[in-house]
Amino acid sequence: MKHLTARKSRQTRIMKGAGALALALFCVLAIALMQRAGWLDWLNVGLMERAGAARDSAVGQHVTPWMRSASAIGGTAGRLILLALSLGTLFWVGRRKGACWLAAMMAGGTALNLILKQIFAAPRPDLLPHLDNVHSYSFPSGHAAGNMMFFGALAMLVAHRSGYVAAAAMIALIGISRVWLGVHWPSDVTAGWIEGLGWLAFCRLWLPARRG
Repeated sequence: MKHLTARKSRQTRIMKGAGALALALFCVLAIALMQRAGWLDWLNVGLMERAGAARDSAVGQHVTPWMRSASAIGGTAGRLILLALSLGTLFWVGRRKGACWLAAMMAGGTALNLILKQIFAAPRPDLLPHLDNVHSYSFPSGHAAGNMMFFGALAMLVAHRSGYVAAAAMIALIGISRVWLGVHWPSDVTAGWIEGLGWLAFCRLWLPARRG
């Protein structure tokens, strides 16, 4: 009886996780369609023009190096380095299952983002000069999605309020940096965050206990 109850409970959690991912992907699709139809131009253009004015100001010129650094930390190379350090630390403290979960979650999430980019094939914004070299499609933002997954997963593994606060700060900073540098529309970043949250909600089903 207990075995049957546990099985039903797990099936329910799997359905909820799959539902969360499906909802996230639906939201990403909705944002893509609204962006393509021009319904988000007022928001995207308005926020990016403000970012351009801010970065051209006296104070903004000192902020830009920090935004470049945040973007570099959240980029593919930076994220791989942080991932390697995190995996090494998890293995060092005996949390092997946690390390395997983190590696598998990031591999799947990265593949998901690459697939979505190819599906939507959205060009980069050209409203502001780009302050970062970019060669891939724009939507959804890989920085936003990847770092939502990575820092969100670390917070879940730490399972402490301070971890969630630090993760939220890094996720927000890296996402904002992409708009500041002129390489993503705000809607690209928002869609990336939603994608990352949906993937985390799905992968949370296999999150090992802190002792593992």
